[in-house]
Amino acid sequence: MNLRRDVFQAIADPTRRAILMLLAAQSMSAGAIAANFDTARPTVSKHLQILTECELLKQEQQGREIYYHLNPHKMKEIADFIEPFRQMWDERFNKLEAIMKNYQAKNK
Repeated sequence: MNLRRDVFQAIADPTRRAILMLLAAQSMSAGAIAANFDTARPTVSKHLQILTECELLKQEQQGREIYYHLNPHKMKEIADFIEPFRQMWDERFNKLEAIMKNYQAKNK
């Protein structure tokens, strides 16, 4: 049974985030990805399966190797979800900065 995994659960794992960072630069085979971790290759394969199931990664067959690369459309969905929160915190920090500058000016 192929359950659709939640993308945010997938990126909650530090190993999967590290895999995404590796693949941000270039496509890689499972073996090349696994070589960057001190875990068993089947463990890395499970992480790749999860990332592929939530469509953060795409697979591309090249000869006998399967190469993994980021799915920019899914990464944009995550960025779009996070953007309102980033804007809210930017506004809050800007207000706090203005209050602190005003406070410092009054106390000089």
